[in-house]
Amino acid sequence: MRPLYVSNLRWAAAEAAKAGLDVLIEPINTRDIPGFFLNRQDHAHELIAEIGAPNVKVQMDLYHLQIVEGDAAVKIRKYLPTGHVGHFQIAGVPERHEPDIGELNYTYLFGVIDEVARKCGWDGWIGCEYRPARGATSGGTSAGLGWFEAWR
Repeated sequence: MRPLYVSNLRWAAAEAAKAGLDVLIEPINTRDIPGFFLNRQDHAHELIAEIGAPNVKVQMDLYHLQIVEGDAAVKIRKYLPTGHVGHFQIAGVPERHEPDIGELNYTYLFGVIDEVARKCGWDGWIGCEYRPARGATSGGTSAGLGWFEAWR
């Protein structure tokens, strides 16, 4: 599987580069998607080195990272300065609900990202992908985004 994956990403990177775009690869935990090929940050960064295209980057999803590897702050400090992290994604662990529900302390992790980003010049984005636990009633979207008020 690996040689085909690398070959396909080299092709995709070359095509994306023509349009000035990046290609993101995302390690996914095997609890949510059993059998998924890419599961760990170290594996993703090994593949990026093998592919050798500057526009192939990792989407560092802290939800998946926490489930598979843990040690999120250490991984941020290790991989963000490489220049190979294109985007962060967040959700609450372990149920993939709003980021303020669960075991990850995003206030602390955002501080780590800010600290490392200042040192290495990263200016990317942090996105969300989660299954809302709040707001199954009228006005639910607003209720489900209430966690974000602290960051406005």
